[in-house]
Amino acid sequence: MSISELKTLLFTNTSSKQTIVKNTVWLGLGTTGTKILSLVLIVYAARILGAEEYGKFSFALAFIYLFVVFFDFGLSPVITREFAREKEKIEDFYSIISLKVLLVLGTLVLVLLGSFLTVPEKDIQSMIFILSLFLIANSFWGMFNSFFHARQKMEYEALFDTLQVLMIFGLGFFILFNYPSSENLSYAYFLSALVTLVFVSIFFHFKIFPLKINFNLSVWKKFLTMSWPLALIGLSGVIYGYIDSVMLGYWKMFAEAGWYNAAQRIVMAGLIPMGFIGASFYPALSRFSKESKEKFQKAWDSEVEIMILLAFPLMVGGMVLAPQIIHAFYSFEFTPSVLTLQILILTAGPIFLYRPFYDAMIVLNQQRKTFWVTVAGAVVNVALNLILIPKYSLYGAAAATVITNFLILAIIVYFTKKFTFIRFPILRIFFTFLAAGGSSAFMYFVLKQPLIYNTNIFLSVVLGAAAYFIVLFGIKKYVLAYVKK
Repeated sequence: MSISELKTLLFTNTSSKQTIVKNTVWLGLGTTGTKILSLVLIVYAARILGAEEYGKFSFALAFIYLFVVFFDFGLSPVITREFAREKEKIEDFYSIISLKVLLVLGTLVLVLLGSFLTVPEKDIQSMIFILSLFLIANSFWGMFNSFFHARQKMEYEALFDTLQVLMIFGLGFFILFNYPSSENLSYAYFLSALVTLVFVSIFFHFKIFPLKINFNLSVWKKFLTMSWPLALIGLSGVIYGYIDSVMLGYWKMFAEAGWYNAAQRIVMAGLIPMGFIGASFYPALSRFSKESKEKFQKAWDSEVEIMILLAFPLMVGGMVLAPQIIHAFYSFEFTPSVLTLQILILTAGPIFLYRPFYDAMIVLNQQRKTFWVTVAGAVVNVALNLILIPKYSLYGAAAATVITNFLILAIIVYFTKKFTFIRFPILRIFFTFLAAGGSSAFMYFVLKQPLIYNTNIFLSVVLGAAAYFIVLFGIKKYVLAYVKK
């Protein structure tokens, strides 16, 4: 491939297939790199601060995330969807900026009131305020990202994501080695987000179109009418995503919160492919929903297949290698995180699988139905945490998360089949499960061999992945290729 062809592939949208590949490459490179750097920083933060101090930081961040939906109010996916369908809506974007300002100011007041009423520790209150500013800056940055998604220019997102994480990485390590405290670490997050927002605003102003603020109540009403169901979905989502850490901290189980979040960070790193693959397919699904049901179905089928093939090895490999992973990344103080990781890694299955169903429901304007899915998940998760955390501490929180995600998957599959035109390719899904399961079984056998199990964790992961994909490609060649015919 020549340099000009490579440039075209990575920077120019020429066809639907090429655009999805290009966006996947950029999001893959950007997201993988930034998540790895973030994980390295968090691992060292946990090592230096210890389980309890790291638990306080995790609690403060989880507390803020309970309010994060109000910073955005469901606008981001609506911006992507609407600007992907219609190119010229510049005046609408100006009004969205003013709406965003009002949302973040109102939410900041809610966060501060909530922290004063529920968190007596002054140091944690201070962290909550600093991290609120971090999420405010990221919320505005997310608004620009949504526009880049709509124009299918994920290379811009990859660029600025990398910039922000490099700054967090550098400032974070400087603070941890010179002024170690969870509160000081919060400043690294905020300052990095603020600088990134300044750079992306300047870039957008000169590269895309000039920025200004416009107050148009009809535009506010139009977008809020579309976004409020997504906001409620997001609220339910953050409840079952972060309420476990908040409950652990509220009951003063800060060390347990540290152990729990140490394992959760590993799981989140494993979910990286799900995020950028879903983000790459979403704009195409949005466009196909208006152009062609056949193209929509074909793209959606491909997304489901990819998610299945990635979920299986992550679950199996994570359970087998959990002791090696925790002890390689953290100190022996974090040994309780091993069992937590083995439980939490099971969430990879339902999370990977329900992403295509969730995207389809949103694109096909069924967000109000999706709201009830997340409400059910939130209610069940809170109830399970109230029952299981007092008895089983962090392991109860992990079990509650797994049960909740499987429930969400079951409900959203049912809703997608009932309320959309999507056809489920049963035979193809069955053989994809079969191929992923068989390949994962072989990978399990390989990883359990003492020579591989006791080697360096990164080498074990590479060898396990190689075993999985070698068998998978063999199965796909002779079985799945036949099914697709």
